[in-house]
Amino acid sequence: MKAARLYAMGVVGAVAWVSALLAVAGCANEQGGKGHELYSHYCSHCHGESGKQNEGFNWSSMPDPKPKDLSNKSEMSTFKDEDIFNTISRDMKDTTDVAEGGDEIGDDDFAVPTMPTFKYTLSEEEIWAIVGYVRGLHGAKMEFKVEERKKQLETALQTAKANLEQATKAYEAAEKQASDEAEKKSEALKKDVEPDESSYADELAAMSKAKKELDVAQVAMTNLVTRPGKGTSVPRPDLTVKPDQLAKTVALGQRLYENKYGCNGCHSIGKDGGKVGPALDRAGFRLNGTWVYRWLKNPQAMNAETRMPALGLNDADAKAVTLYMTTLKSMTTDEDIQKAAAAEKAEAEKAAAQAKEEKAKAKK
Repeated sequence: MKAARLYAMGVVGAVAWVSALLAVAGCANEQGGKGHELYSHYCSHCHGESGKQNEGFNWSSMPDPKPKDLSNKSEMSTFKDEDIFNTISRDMKDTTDVAEGGDEIGDDDFAVPTMPTFKYTLSEEEIWAIVGYVRGLHGAKMEFKVEERKKQLETALQTAKANLEQATKAYEAAEKQASDEAEKKSEALKKDVEPDESSYADELAAMSKAKKELDVAQVAMTNLVTRPGKGTSVPRPDLTVKPDQLAKTVALGQRLYENKYGCNGCHSIGKDGGKVGPALDRAGFRLNGTWVYRWLKNPQAMNAETRMPALGLNDADAKAVTLYMTTLKSMTTDEDIQKAAAAEKAEAEKAAAQAKEEKAKAKK
């Protein structure tokens, strides 16, 4: 009987162990599938589906430096999981020379304008899913444990809630005691006596501290599982500028467009720029300034499926870039561009034919 019980316990234990493994594997597969989906939507047009250079349809159109080869194990293995995460979720830096108004950029800062940030578009959990998928592109595995991080944050949140509840009770008790004492004094002195607030100042401070700690814990959990811009609408902007400041603001907008937010990595003006988003040659004719501003601030609020991420533009930057875009009023049409490209091709073919002819004559 004892042996039978031990055997049964062993079977139950084995089943539980296998179930746990399957649960972990299922979670990993779900995370991997999510990472692939997000990477394909937001990253593959520049990095390629398998991470190789010149594989994404936008790769060759982008300004230098071109996207990194994510399939290169020898190079990618030098980066920690956190390094890749921080690259994807960094704040954008103005790469203009500091003397001309650009940002201070440290040696360890990743400052490539044409690589957008997804800090304001995706949840941390989603960004970690992309990191995991990128690791797979060069035959590695992500070591960072997202589920462990989630459990830590859940524990911290519950602890913060309990601490606030305890601090609130202590404050209420101390305040009541001060009120009771004031009431007794009032009866004894036959006049109103205010409670001594200093007698429960420590409890009030402790409650305020606990409230702040709870806010921090709630934000940390929210950032992990919730997209930051979800459900956030952008108010109507004031795009008026003093006449003597307009040229300066437009110049700033162009600088930010190229050197900070890397808009030219995905959008073209003339023949220069990427092909992910629409050409902006005639943006000043066809786009409303208010719409542009709102789009720049939170694209997902206007089109949840767009590939364009929110880049964290503050109001001043969004205004400057918007005003710059209102100046883009090229009269060049798509047909004109095609004709120019055809003319260039014909000229190149003519030059090649002439060179071939001259080479043939030289042989004679």
